[in-house]
This record gives sequence, C-alpha cells and structure tokens, in this order.
Amino acid sequence: MADKPHYHGHRQRLKERLTQDSSQLADYELLELLLAHVIPRRDTKPLAKELLSRYETLRGVLLARPEELSDVKGLGPSAEIFFTLFKEIRARVEEEPARKREILSHPSKAAHMAMSRLGHLSTEEFWVVLVDAKNRLIGWERITSGTVNETAVYPRELIAKALQRKAASCIMVHNHPGGDPRPSRMDDELTERMQRACHEVGVRLLDHIIVTDDDYYSYQMQGQL
Repeated sequence: MADKPHYHGHRQRLKERLTQDSSQLADYELLELLLAHVIPRRDTKPLAKELLSRYETLRGVLLARPEELSDVKGLGPSAEIFFTLFKEIRARVEEEPARKREILSHPSKAAHMAMSRLGHLSTEEFWVVLVDAKNRLIGWERITSGTVNETAVYPRELIAKALQRKAASCIMVHNHPGGDPRPSRMDDELTERMQRACHEVGVRLLDHIIVTDDDYYSYQMQGQL
C-alpha cells in the first residue's frame, strides 16, 4: 500500500459505496469517479469540485462546450474526448425513437431529441424531423450549420429532404446558443416562408421547435402553427 497514491483507498471506498447504493453519492463524488476513468493517475476530487463550482450542476459540467473545458487546468485531450463521447451517447439515446420509427405523439418528443443533439452547441444548426402519414418518425437530418447567432436556411433544402424520404409531414428544428429559446422576428418570418413552401408540395409543416440545452419553444404548442 505504501507504493500506491494517497487517493487510492478513497477511490476504492467510493467504488464500494457506488455498488452498494449509488444514489447516496454526492454529485462531486460521481463526477470524481467518472474523471478517474479519464485521468486514472491523479486525485480527481479537487478537479470534480472545481468543475461543479464553475458549472454549478452535473448537467452543466457534462454539457459544457469543449472550448470551455480546455481552460480548466488538469483537463487534457482525453477529457475532451470523454465529454464529447458522453454527449454523442446521450444524443443517440434521445434519438432512439427515430431509429425505431416510433409515433410522434407530442412536440416534446422531438424537442428532447433536439435538445440532446443541438442544445449544447456554440453555433446554430438547422435540422428537420420527417414523419410519414401515420406520424411515424422516418428521418432526423441536419440541413445547415451556421454561426453563433444565425444559420441560413432555404425552403428548397428542407423540401428536397422531405420529398427524398417521401415524408408526409415535417418539423423544423434549430438551436439558440444564447440560451433563450424564444423566437426572433427572423424565426417567425422563416416559419411563415417554410409553411407556404411545404403547402405548395403537399407536405405539412407540423411545428418549428427552437431549443437550448435545457428548454425549448414550440410554435405548435404556442398556437402559432
């Protein structure tokens, strides 16, 4: 034991507590164990506490942007890979309904799928959810990527995706990196333009959803579509 680092015993006790009753571990202890898989030869308790102090919650830490995490002393490329991996796994879990062609019964299903994929991004992206005549999900695809506060979207790009997949209806989705999901005047104009374009080719525009990492705005739920 004398040759082992000072935190070895503490980490082992944490693992034992985790297997006995994981709900009893504090947030920093869970994060400490996660980081131990990325930085195994370092005491990760101080780093876990620093990250929670900076981002306030576990969610905040796990959804932090890579460029922000690179500023934290002690987090190297392996940590960036880990957090990117976590985000991708989370996004794919939320996208499972699309993969299984589940019925889209409420805007929240599309919203949560979009929040996990787009909510944490530092630039705007525009995606489309495609559904068949029975409201089964048949597609979830990126249309365009943009800048911090805008992305150029053209009706023909969305229409092309819908016709290619033989979709009966679609839902427009994009993110607001600033953290406020409320639509801008440009978002309203885009929605009206897309609605007209979809109508002309016989595709229904069901909704336009704007997401952040923890909130969303649905035109349909607000009675605007």
